[in-house]
This record gives sequence, structure tokens and C-alpha cells, in this order.
Amino acid sequence: MSLFFARRDTPGQSADQLIPTRPQQPAGTAVVTNDTALRHSAVWACLRLRANLISTMPVDVYRKVNGVQVEVPKPPVLITPGGARVDMQEWLYSSQFDLDRAGNNFGLITARDGLGLPARIELQPLSEVTVRVRKGQLKYKISGVEYEPSEVWHEKQYTVAGLPVGLSPVAYAAWSIGEYLSIQQFALDWFGNGAVPSAHLKNTAKTLTQGQADDTKRRFKAAVQNRDVFVTGSDWEYDMIQAEQAGSEWLEAKKYSVSDIARFFDCPGDLIDAAVSGSSITYANITQRNLQFLVMSLGPAVTRRENALSTLTSRPRYVKLNRNALLAMDPQTRAQVIKTRIDSRTLAPSEARALEDLPPFTEEQLAEFDRLFVKHAETTSIVIQPQETP
Repeated sequence: MSLFFARRDTPGQSADQLIPTRPQQPAGTAVVTNDTALRHSAVWACLRLRANLISTMPVDVYRKVNGVQVEVPKPPVLITPGGARVDMQEWLYSSQFDLDRAGNNFGLITARDGLGLPARIELQPLSEVTVRVRKGQLKYKISGVEYEPSEVWHEKQYTVAGLPVGLSPVAYAAWSIGEYLSIQQFALDWFGNGAVPSAHLKNTAKTLTQGQADDTKRRFKAAVQNRDVFVTGSDWEYDMIQAEQAGSEWLEAKKYSVSDIARFFDCPGDLIDAAVSGSSITYANITQRNLQFLVMSLGPAVTRRENALSTLTSRPRYVKLNRNALLAMDPQTRAQVIKTRIDSRTLAPSEARALEDLPPFTEEQLAEFDRLFVKHAETTSIVIQPQETP
């Protein structure tokens, strides 16, 4: 009934089968799956950007002590969650990529720690996973083997009530993606396979009889369809009547498709180098642009991941992804922000030094500052001139 599960006792579809195959596929329409969608450059760019940013955020573990947030050591599962060969950054990238394209990611819990918490999670390909609900019981089938929910790591996003899996942006964007892929195929046929639009082949020297015209058309079509060279004299003209119109429509359709895909994947078009009309992004406001993207687009996804990863730690510990690492600023803006925080007493100079990967000031450095920059009070003498008596 659904993409990932069935309410009746019937085999469920695999996670990779996002769109059911129709009995007869219309000519010129591309079939869209998790894999074919990646041929769309905008799909790839959106998924890459979101996964790149989230996977490179530092992962920290905290607990509250007397109301103060204190950092604590990370458990091994938050350092090498997939084993010695899969570190946290790679694991986050792969799982975020699946979350953003399919609304779900899955992994097998292959080891647990002394507290019974997952100690190793091996991510699984979406195409190998089936989620079923039978008589109210949730089951997972991975590579043909059935597992209990306690044995499977399952994160989801884009959820709706009553559905045990997240919705897939690729499935709902299939029409736009398919249109773009069909346009790409059209271009390949045109430039690569010898396809030709409607055209006019004319002899400028004489008028052809119907038989001569049919014979010329047959010879021309045979040469073009076989990707051969059509040889004529100097009296022939060939006008590609629809070439210019078709080319402009092709470019316009590609432009629309890219912006449409960006909306489906919650990724602003200007951040994936898509043409955005009426918008101007300059280096003067790039920091604010990154902040807007973090708050409006990535923020909810980051919070969901923090909540999921927090279940891998013992309470009351919790996981935070360092979002400040994303807000890379130019040197001038960074210096101004640090100065403002020091002046407002919200950041100590030693903490500012740590942000710049510098050690605390030494006594010699502090003495040098005092010698060069401490302002001594200056006294100004005021001379009062006596007034002359009239």
C-alpha cells in the first residue's frame, strides 16, 4: 500500500522502489528511482551540500551540572560508529544523504556496550531494506533477513501521522526530476545519436518533381539516421526550422526544473549555483546568507539528528552538533564579533585566543601590552588670565 510497508499480509516493497513501474512507460519519460535521480545535477548538488555541512559539524556530548552545560567524553559509537573503517564524519555523510533523498536511513546494530546501548551501527543500502507492519507489529527485512526493531537503527524525517517511515523527496519530486532527465535524453539523442528536428531541405537551382523530392528525402533521412555524411552539390539549402525554438525551450525547461528541485530538497538555488532571477548575493552579506540557510533549512534537520544521536548516550547526557562551525566569517567580521563579545563581557580573552587556536597570553606578553597600550592619565593645566579693571 505504501512505499515501505503494507497493512495487509503481503510482501512490502523495498526502500529503493520509490515509484511503482507502470505497465507501459510513455515514450520519452524517464523512470525515476533513488539512483537515477542522482543524474539530475540539482539533486546531486542539494544532497551533497546538506550532507557536507551536517557531516562536518563537530559532535559534542554534554550533561548539565548544577544548571551548567559541561562537556563530557564521547562514547566510541560517536567516534567510529561503523567500526574502525567508518569514522563519524563518513557515517554522518552517508546517513544524511539517505535521509535527504529517501526520508529514512537504516543500519544494523551489530554490537552493544555494557549499558546495552548500540556500540556499532552498520548502515545498509536503501535498496536492501523493507519495512512491514503486520497485525500492528513492525518488522524490518534487510537483504532477505527479518529483524526486530531493537536490532535496527532507523532514523526518519518528513514524517506524517500513522506512517512508520518518512516521506521521500525523490518520490514526490519524481515528476520534475523525470522531466529534466527526459530533457537530457532529448539532448543526447539530438547531439549524440543523430536525431534531427523538423527541417526544410531545398534545392535552390531547380524545382523538383514529386519523385525527385521523395528520393532526395529518403537519401537524406537514411544518411542522418545512420549518422553518416549527406553529400550534395552547391545548390542545396538546409534550414533547421525548429532548432532554435527547441533549444530555447530546452534551456528554459532545465532552468525551471533546477529551481523546482531546490525547493523539494530545501536547498536555496543560489547555493547550488542555480540561476536565481532578481537575487543578488555578494560577499558583503554572505555571512548572513549562511546564517539564514542554517536557521531556515538545516536547523530542523540538525535538531532531529541531535535527538537521534542522543539516544546512543546514557542519560542525562545529550549530543549537540556544533553549528557555529558552519558560520565561517571573513577575518574582519570575525575580529569585530570577538571584540564585541569581549567588550560586553560575554567572552574572556583566553576563550577568544582558544577560538583562534592560540594558547593563553604569557606573563611576558601581558607586560608588553601594559608597556605599549596602557594609557596614562594626562593632566591639563588651565591658566586663568586676570581680567583688567576698567
